[in-house]
Amino acid sequence: MNNTDLFQKLKFDRRLAAGVFLLIMAGSVLLPLGVLGLSWLEIDQEIWAHLLDIVLPSLLVNTLVLLVGVGVLVLLLGVSLAWLTAVCEFPGRKFFDWALMLPLAMPTYVIAFVMVGLLDYSGSLQTFLRGLLGPTFSFPEIRSGGGVVLVLGLVLYPYVYMLARSAFQSQGRGLLDAARVLGYGPWRGFYKVALPMARPAIAGGAALALMEVLADFGAVSVFNYDTFTTAIYKTWYGFFNIHAAGQLASLLLLFVVLALSLERRSRGDARYHQSGKGQRIALMKWKGWAAALFCLFVLSCAFIVPVVKLLMWVVQNQFSDLDERYLKLLAHSFGLAALAAIVTVGIAFVLALIKKTQSSTLVASMVQWATLGYALPGSILAVGIMLSFTFVDKGLGQFYLLLGYDSGPLLVGGVVALVLAYVVRFMAVAFGAIDSGFEQLRPSIIEGARTLGASWQRLLRRIYLPMLAPGLLTAMVLVFVDVMKEMPATLLLRPFGWDTLAVRVYEMTSEGEWERAALPGITLVVAGLIPVLFLVQRSAR
Repeated sequence: MNNTDLFQKLKFDRRLAAGVFLLIMAGSVLLPLGVLGLSWLEIDQEIWAHLLDIVLPSLLVNTLVLLVGVGVLVLLLGVSLAWLTAVCEFPGRKFFDWALMLPLAMPTYVIAFVMVGLLDYSGSLQTFLRGLLGPTFSFPEIRSGGGVVLVLGLVLYPYVYMLARSAFQSQGRGLLDAARVLGYGPWRGFYKVALPMARPAIAGGAALALMEVLADFGAVSVFNYDTFTTAIYKTWYGFFNIHAAGQLASLLLLFVVLALSLERRSRGDARYHQSGKGQRIALMKWKGWAAALFCLFVLSCAFIVPVVKLLMWVVQNQFSDLDERYLKLLAHSFGLAALAAIVTVGIAFVLALIKKTQSSTLVASMVQWATLGYALPGSILAVGIMLSFTFVDKGLGQFYLLLGYDSGPLLVGGVVALVLAYVVRFMAVAFGAIDSGFEQLRPSIIEGARTLGASWQRLLRRIYLPMLAPGLLTAMVLVFVDVMKEMPATLLLRPFGWDTLAVRVYEMTSEGEWERAALPGITLVVAGLIPVLFLVQRSAR
């Protein structure tokens, strides 16, 4: 065999290995979803009679209330704040421009228990006001659909804010000046010109926020507000019926597919044309201060007040939870997050490399399927993976019995299932950061190295890895923090004794001990600030 034949064989083998790898990664997403569909082959009539009569109608109503309520709130807050910071000039604008992204660092379940601790009838704020205004004073009930909508809207509005802000900035002042020449005032110019042009970005941000609403488990559980995610957990651990949980998860998947379709359709073939920044609209006197107070009020409700309250609880509790148990929870959270980040970034790097070096429609489709998991709630992945591993464990158990061994469960209840859920869930996060790094590599550098006879190993070691180091580090940080904050998948799949900070928050809030949930809560907020600061730095650049 001559050198040319050997090269062709190696090239074919490399493509074959890449194809097998893509099939495995796409299958890791599609298999749990397929298993959810197969769960309908085994229906428990008694449980479903209970679900249809009592549970399912309220789940549908509650889910629709959340989708409509949060959708309206994130649109109102996100668009108005984006317009003020992108187009107008007022006191403190430069600070609010980046500070309004900080609520992204706040896990929904953390701000949920802080708001309940503050605004509940027995909370500190109402107790204080009753002392001033009399014992009959009270707020509307915070543990309600309106309370959940308020909390989720405050945390999720940055999705709309960031995308709408970029769209408004790209339009520049020229469009508004042209609208004014046509006789449109500032408000009419906003509604008739700026807002329609930013519609795809606004709709995309709203769709992302709604997918987070569908995936949320922690906040709705704090408010005792039943949705599909809480029903999946209760069916799994209350009725001990994983097949019924899988069937509920498949129904939730329908809502997710609808939100995904909305997000894709909102983008369509839209294109943004840069027209220059131009001069900002100066808000004079009281208008400027009113804009600043509005931004400060939203930021205070969504970030400043919750963080201050968490710190007050930690101090009032005299750091009593800063003990060996807390350090163990911290070690579990860091250990799982580090392991998942390393595995996810390694796989995402290979996916991005295959996409870059073997570009085709089929490869692009397979990569898209492999990175679909970020759109799936953790509860759906957890149930799908558990059902898949249960099926595999049964097959392996029967095989070992034929050999005379009683193996017991090999995959269910282990760290492998949990890490797989993390990898599938956050693959898109790592892939996006790494793929953007690949896009910035000049083809002439790779072609020059190949002309000089560099092997694939040398290309990886001397060119790809050094030049992609910032993207790899960013991807690892993003996945690390997302894994630390992930609650539903961790709660459903964690091995015995592998509690994390997110699980601790759930346990303490389930018992109404807000003060004891404050320390793990503030730890997760601090960890969540890291990717937000990355985002702020990129936005400023």
